Amino acid sequence: MDTKAEIAQAAARLVVEEGLEYGPAKRRAVKQLGLAARSALPDNDAVEEAVREYISIFCADTQPRELAALRQLALTWMERLAEFRPYLGGAVWHGTATRLSDIYLQLFCDDPKSTEIALIDKGVDYEARTVTGFNGEAVEALSFSSVSRELEEVIGVHLLIHDHDDVRGALKPDSRGRPPRGDANAVRALLENAAP
Repeated sequence: MDTKAEIAQAAARLVVEEGLEYGPAKRRAVKQLGLAARSALPDNDAVEEAVREYISIFCADTQPRELAALRQLALTWMERLAEFRPYLGGAVWHGTATRLSDIYLQLFCDDPKSTEIALIDKGVDYEARTVTGFNGEAVEALSFSSVSRELEEVIGVHLLIHDHDDVRGALKPDSRGRPPRGDANAVRALLENAAP
């Protein structure tokens, strides 16, 4: 097995078992494997493939229910924040999420402060920070916790706020030709298709 594949597998375990994001998981995997800090890292597609494999082997009996609960919680927040054109991305959208995964919603609106006002009006205690958006530019992120009744867990929810017009670029297919995120109707369809 080549080094990148080994890193991808170790990172996948960290993603699933500890809820790490791909970047930190890859860096920690390098340390755990005793490799040089400057080792070539696998790309995110390779890590995602390793995560899917890990889930199919070790979590096949629990992950589908956990994913459905996370998607339902995401949809609840998408409906509450419908005026900001929310799109679900990340592991919850791509189907690799477990109960340790956070929910990432991209919002597209003209006035970022209006999102904060909406959260305040809903009594949500949030933390604001700046992160790198999908175009590589700095965007405001509002993070808060929300309880999933199905999972009996507190889940991190992150709202990444983009300009209204950025939605066009947000829907370009990823390297595998998949939509990188979906709106509330797409999330409803995922939930309906997964229902027994």
